[in-house]
Amino acid sequence: MTLVLLLNGLAAAAGLGGPWLLGEIVNAVRNRAPVSTVDLLALGIVAFAVAQVLLIRSARYAGHRFGERALSSLREQVVDRALALPTTVVERAGTGDLMTRTSTDVAAIGTTLRDGAPEVFISLVQTALLFTAVFFLHPLLGLCGLVGAPILWLSTRWYLRRARDAYLAEARANSEQAEHLSATSLGARTVEALGLEQRRLAGGNDRITTGFTTKRHTLWLRNVWFPILEFAHTLPVAAMLVVGGHLHESNAVSLGAVITATLYAWRLNAPLDTIFQWADQLQTGSAALSRIEGVGEAVVPTPTTKTVPTNDRLVVSNVHYAYRKGHDVLVAVNLTVHPGERLAIVGPSGAGKSTLGKLLAGVDTPHTGSVTVGGVPVAQLPAHELRQRVLLVTQEHHVFLGTLRDNLAMAAPNATDKAMHKALSTVDATWATTLDAPLDNTTLNPAQAQQLALARVVLADPHTVVLDEATAALDPTTAHHAERAMAKVLAGRTVIAIAHRLRTAHDADRVAVIDNGRITELGTHNNLVAAQGTYATLWHSWQAAT
Repeated sequence: MTLVLLLNGLAAAAGLGGPWLLGEIVNAVRNRAPVSTVDLLALGIVAFAVAQVLLIRSARYAGHRFGERALSSLREQVVDRALALPTTVVERAGTGDLMTRTSTDVAAIGTTLRDGAPEVFISLVQTALLFTAVFFLHPLLGLCGLVGAPILWLSTRWYLRRARDAYLAEARANSEQAEHLSATSLGARTVEALGLEQRRLAGGNDRITTGFTTKRHTLWLRNVWFPILEFAHTLPVAAMLVVGGHLHESNAVSLGAVITATLYAWRLNAPLDTIFQWADQLQTGSAALSRIEGVGEAVVPTPTTKTVPTNDRLVVSNVHYAYRKGHDVLVAVNLTVHPGERLAIVGPSGAGKSTLGKLLAGVDTPHTGSVTVGGVPVAQLPAHELRQRVLLVTQEHHVFLGTLRDNLAMAAPNATDKAMHKALSTVDATWATTLDAPLDNTTLNPAQAQQLALARVVLADPHTVVLDEATAALDPTTAHHAERAMAKVLAGRTVIAIAHRLRTAHDADRVAVIDNGRITELGTHNNLVAAQGTYATLWHSWQAAT
């Protein structure tokens, strides 16, 4: 950055030479100097112009390198922050909003860093040097250069007081458009099945209208501001010509000095325009930076502890949890899961099963109460240590763009090829013949994606696995093969299965029944069936259905 500023400063200084030498040529001609003198001065103008071009090119090159490196660091920082967001924050914000922040907003800041900062700096230096040069020629001419300053100050202040909020509103409208489009596209089949096409179209049109209104408002601000700037630029030139003429008639300054001062004043237009135009971009960049900083502020710092869990027993103590304040999803939940135990969690839809699973896996933290492993709160364990103890497996098995090796290495970055092949063999992934096979989320069918997810579990080697209806999205035949592979993976581990197929509960050591956010029953399958409570009703209904 120091090199960028230095080169830009030298380029600005080189830009002063041309007008000064042109004034000297005018004086030389008036004084009937030899042609060789004029030629030498003209060569000097060319030399200053060439020097300025070379310095500007070098400055832009250095500035772009700086900007791209800064942009790369910013992208990595934003991705790290996004990955550190609690799942509930991501779900509440929406995919479209997060996508806009990590793409459009980062790009806006990148443009400001790469182009805006150097352009504004060189323009400020040029402006300062030009004003200094005019004052050096004659103080009164320098004062003429300030004639338009009050107009510039007042109009810019008016604009800046309104622009940032306007650009934030525009960015928010863009996020809402992206979120609505993303949700509609992902849920297209549901929209069609429920006949919601017109409602979704109307919602999209409303968001587009809002976006258009916000864009029109920012455009109106620019359309008011820029013409005022153009008017303010012409005043110093006119004043300098009038005052300079009088000063020349009184022999206070030479004609060349008046021409030089006028050229300096005229050249003020370019840097001032650049400053004010980038001031507009800086408002966009400022709004974008606020939104990116908002991602960082949404990250709840995870306190780490040096206390090592004494065992792998999971204990839930008087846990309350709510997605919205005042609407508890879990209420006074108490549960102990012993090492090596197989626990099934069942209950009606919306009872809080998946929420409890996320708390057990450390994906989220309770509002009151605690979830501990070996006496240590799971939320206070470093991520790498927590995943070696408790791992959540859901029905969403994402396949990332890259090779099979890349996808497996996410679970164990230091795993050898031999370990990866063994993990694939454990889950019967006979289709995986080479670790260099390119994959994406369209390459594998659901069964293969499930096997890939289970192979990751094998490589991560956690003591406890939380299964959140991991086979719910598979057809019965595929689910049967997946459950057979899962049985190999889960051998010897503590298993907490959030189940909707009660066969899983039948085979578990204990069953926990959740209803309205509370554990209403806890015991073995046979004992709960004999108790003729909620679980018995669910069991009999499931048997009748199958």
